[in-house]
Amino acid sequence: MSVLYDIRLTIRYSYQSPAGANRTILRMQPVTTPEQRLISGMLSVDPAPDFRADGQDFFGNARTEVAYDGQLSEYAFRFAGRVERSFDPGEFDLSCPLIALPREIAETASIAPGAPHHFLGASPRIPSSPDIAAFARELLEPGLSSYEMLTRLSAALHGEIAFDPSATDVTTTPAEAFAARRGVCQDISHIMISALRAVGIPAGYVSGFLRTEPPEGEERLEGADAMHAWVRAWCGAEMGWVEMDPTNDMRVGEDHVTVAIGRDYADVAPVKGSLRTAGAHVTSHAVDVVPV
Repeated sequence: MSVLYDIRLTIRYSYQSPAGANRTILRMQPVTTPEQRLISGMLSVDPAPDFRADGQDFFGNARTEVAYDGQLSEYAFRFAGRVERSFDPGEFDLSCPLIALPREIAETASIAPGAPHHFLGASPRIPSSPDIAAFARELLEPGLSSYEMLTRLSAALHGEIAFDPSATDVTTTPAEAFAARRGVCQDISHIMISALRAVGIPAGYVSGFLRTEPPEGEERLEGADAMHAWVRAWCGAEMGWVEMDPTNDMRVGEDHVTVAIGRDYADVAPVKGSLRTAGAHVTSHAVDVVPV
């Protein structure tokens, strides 16, 4: 089964005082993977930057670097494109027993971007957390497969962590969100990645789009869709990478469109950079994911 989506993403910044020395890295364009194909797409910047370089990062994500020499009070980044998304979850658990996973990781003789070795230890936004590790280990039972542990953790965190956009911000650590038992998809994904790594399962962070359906009888709202985050876990050589959305406790499917893959949010942030300014600033964010 496959679905075509037309996608639009706009991120705007407005500054009370003109900003200078602006240098920004953008990861806003969906990637092409075995389950997903970018048919067409364009990333535009307004106003036009003084410098622009397009390429890929280590993990294969589309990466655009822009810079401005002068000052400006407002700018906008826009992506518009079409993506084909397919999904076949398979019918069987082909993952190796969790107890055998360390051996399968050790036998993976590769350090390519998709190798499990990059996703096993602490990363910039996900340091080790004794409390999260203890929570994960309480779910362990003899004979569990890697995939069973993945689904068990997703269900446990879905029941434990309340979705609350007001409880955290982009700087909140996984340990802080876990202690509060509240957060958004970024926090819940970071917590789950920390928990998976604590029990020996390589895990990474995925940023992307999630199509949302309006209530029955109501029209779909412009910009109602949101950027989303979920988790990918390596379940052994035969099953490979499996993606799970712990915020909704569901296997990732045709409604999820991948933008970027990394160890944590620091690797996939849609807008990341530095500038010099003073005073307040305002950010707005709008997404549309429309089935064709």
